[in-house]
Amino acid sequence: MKLSSDAKVFQTRLGHVFTKPGLLIRALTHPSIASANRDDNQRLEFLGDRVLGLVMAEALLAQDAAATEGQLAPRFNALVRKEACADVAREIDLGAVLKLGRSEMLSGGRRKEALLGDAMEAVIAAVYLDAGFEVARAVVLRLWRGRIGAVEQDARDAKTALQEWAQARGLPPPEYAELKRSGPDHAPIFTIVARLTTGESAEATAGSKRQAEQAAARALLDQLQAD
Repeated sequence: MKLSSDAKVFQTRLGHVFTKPGLLIRALTHPSIASANRDDNQRLEFLGDRVLGLVMAEALLAQDAAATEGQLAPRFNALVRKEACADVAREIDLGAVLKLGRSEMLSGGRRKEALLGDAMEAVIAAVYLDAGFEVARAVVLRLWRGRIGAVEQDARDAKTALQEWAQARGLPPPEYAELKRSGPDHAPIFTIVARLTTGESAEATAGSKRQAEQAAARALLDQLQAD
């Protein structure tokens, strides 16, 4: 199997040149274009998730020898969740080389959070199968380096942290409401407000409701903690 010119260039952004290019081709193949003669990346995604998890667990243990399991777990989740994988995929422009079916392309598949996150995990698995764990670890650590260094000491997701803040003060859980939706159907932009019953609120905009809710919760938390 031969790589396209775009896929060859992608190897540079990834930081690994494949000796078995068929693995990269498979990792880049979305189920929407798979066939009897072309495997999709779903099995690789399953494996890549586990490889990523082991690398992140090792990195976190090495970074903080005194951390308890309760401290490590939220940091780990922040580093391996789909949003983090999708962010890394965007940084290396993984979406540009994905092989998608026509309907998926027309619906903005190259920018979809879940699709990018899944493909990133599949690419990690492809590196692992091509060159072994040590090489895969080196690739992952290079791509995640900034995130590992900056992971919050308390990396609970913002919505959970905001709800716990409210409960600790005897308040009902915060409410989230969609203020605006803009952009085309295949790439919508959401503006969400997070509100407490005491009147405090904060807004945020993102490409998915979940991201916008998390960003609004984080903004409200920052506002509350600054007061």
